[in-house]
Amino acid sequence: MEDLLRELAPQVLGVLSRRFGDFATAEDAVQEALLAAATQWPTEGLPANPRGWLIQVGYRRMIELVRGEQARRRREDLVARRDPDDQRYAPAPDEELTAERDDTLVLLFLCCHPALAPTSAVALTLRAVGGLSTAEIARAFLVPEATMAQRISRAKQRIRASGLPFRMPEPAERADRLVAVRQVLYLVFTEGHTSTTGPDLRRVDLAVEATRLTRALHTLLPNDSESAGLLALMLLTEARGPARTGPSGELISLADQDRSRWDSAAIAEGVALVTRALPRGPVGPYQVQAAIAALHDEAPSAEQTDWPQILALYEVLERLAASPVVALNRAVATAMVHGPAAGLAALDGLTDDPQLAGHHRLAAARAHLHEMAGDQARAIAGYRIAAARTSSRPEQLYLTMRAARLAAQPGDGPPPTLTAVNDLSASAVLPVERSQ
Repeated sequence: MEDLLRELAPQVLGVLSRRFGDFATAEDAVQEALLAAATQWPTEGLPANPRGWLIQVGYRRMIELVRGEQARRRREDLVARRDPDDQRYAPAPDEELTAERDDTLVLLFLCCHPALAPTSAVALTLRAVGGLSTAEIARAFLVPEATMAQRISRAKQRIRASGLPFRMPEPAERADRLVAVRQVLYLVFTEGHTSTTGPDLRRVDLAVEATRLTRALHTLLPNDSESAGLLALMLLTEARGPARTGPSGELISLADQDRSRWDSAAIAEGVALVTRALPRGPVGPYQVQAAIAALHDEAPSAEQTDWPQILALYEVLERLAASPVVALNRAVATAMVHGPAAGLAALDGLTDDPQLAGHHRLAAARAHLHEMAGDQARAIAGYRIAAARTSSRPEQLYLTMRAARLAAQPGDGPPPTLTAVNDLSASAVLPVERSQ
């Protein structure tokens, strides 16, 4: 039932937002309808038309909320005068009002309003389009639930104050809004791919939802090469998902993953998407990241990974979208091509960066390169520092065990071979920007 409600929530919200022209109030009405369903359906049974049931309950609650304030009463009167008489009442449960169209993408563009900060846009998208509760979003952002509730409320108030109509942006406006939409989808996927906190490495629900919405965006704009690149990036990255964790949820490094468990169909689709998108141009950062992911996915083994080509692509990515995390990935790719000393030298330039100075990924990358160089003492210290800095339990366990294994080895043991780096230092994709 939880999956059904999550699937239906944006559809019902789209119907109410379109009919009343008030996204903020409609979102409140939908949440109350979902709560009513979660309370009644387990005891009374699933209705014959769950979507119609939610629309009817949400519609009635919407009318109550609209009548609560004079401004909302005026808005209701405008809607009543605009609609025919037979549309002024709550629909019957079996009436398929959403058959006209799926408004999920309209909601997505609305939630990515340019007046909103990226963190607010992500939170509102997860609530309105992804169907997550405020508590779930708060955990993803590492903030108290009350703080997240206020953030979402302020985001809805900003959209209301903007007077933005509930419709898809015009083509001239859509290009600018697309940048924000893609960024929000990317951030949602990133949190799903590697959760920032909690007992699980992945939030599969977030990754699946981000991929679904990106696929819908690509269907709407099939000639937009960056949207195609973003979809390819998600498919190619999440194709490795089943092999990233062991039986107990422990993290498995890229070099040690069983590649037979990778999703070959998703890889083939992702490769085809990025292959078609790159020649069309203009080339953007999502397409380049997708090309990097494709090189990882197509390598028969970790040892056969085309690291020179990956390094070249990271250099292109730095020119397109320079960021500390991209520089971190390029440094590790440098080590895979030119040796750990060259990679460590590149990492030295990132030590004073305020975004990376206290981040566990920089410490993990440095520890990995020290391990490659045979400097066990520094590698052990680096892994322990990285473990202390991450709030993800699977990452903590992985880093702690990595340090313990090195500590148990003879001090003058042979250095590790140059294989693919682990998911903590520079996997095929690390976020250019994170939501927190």
